[in-house]
Amino acid sequence: MSTDPTWRDTLLQGHWFKHLPRFLQDSLLDLSRQRELVSGQFLFQRGDPPCGLYAVLDGAMRVGAVSHEGKEALLTLVEAPQWFGEISLFDGQPRTHDAQAEGATRLLWVPQAQLLALLDQYPCHWRDVALLMSQKLRRLFVALEQQSLLAAAPRVAHRLLQIAAGYGEVDDTRRLLQLSQEQLALMLSLSRQTTNQILKSLQQEGALRLGYGEIEILDLARLQALASPAGTATR
Repeated sequence: MSTDPTWRDTLLQGHWFKHLPRFLQDSLLDLSRQRELVSGQFLFQRGDPPCGLYAVLDGAMRVGAVSHEGKEALLTLVEAPQWFGEISLFDGQPRTHDAQAEGATRLLWVPQAQLLALLDQYPCHWRDVALLMSQKLRRLFVALEQQSLLAAAPRVAHRLLQIAAGYGEVDDTRRLLQLSQEQLALMLSLSRQTTNQILKSLQQEGALRLGYGEIEILDLARLQALASPAGTATR
């Protein structure tokens, strides 16, 4: 099917898609279709069957889960031009978490059956898709290490830097993050009070500006110093 040329432009801003072989880039776009979600709409929920691979074109996806007691675990906010949903592509198992639109969101969807057929025909490209998952595993191991070893303030600073850099997917560091204090607290498993105190302290130091549902980075070097207590900036 024909695709909007701006889709490619958006996706090429991300390192994973940009470094794919041109054949695989074209094949993913040819197989894809667009999906639009309204704010709060679920794309899939934990336990749903696998449905394919997705990329965010506009907006953001909230990936996490809610316990039977109503407690929420927010793993991440997936923003453009990030891809997600690849785990179920490999094992064919049900979805591990919920994916819900954070505001109006536009996605690129590559259906599971068509993508598997492509990879069966060209198995050399399984490695390319595996790289997407391995990048996320690396981030997960770093996050687990930080949760065990770092105090709350360095963890907050490091996560803000990760989000600003699109979790390593983009070249340019954003200064304005569409992120609430509550969302940041949930992602780090910190209390909202602790997160608020850390952010207010950073604002008083001139490192941040706090707004409604947003955080603006004013002093990148200050955040980097806080995120790396040993003195080496974390990127």
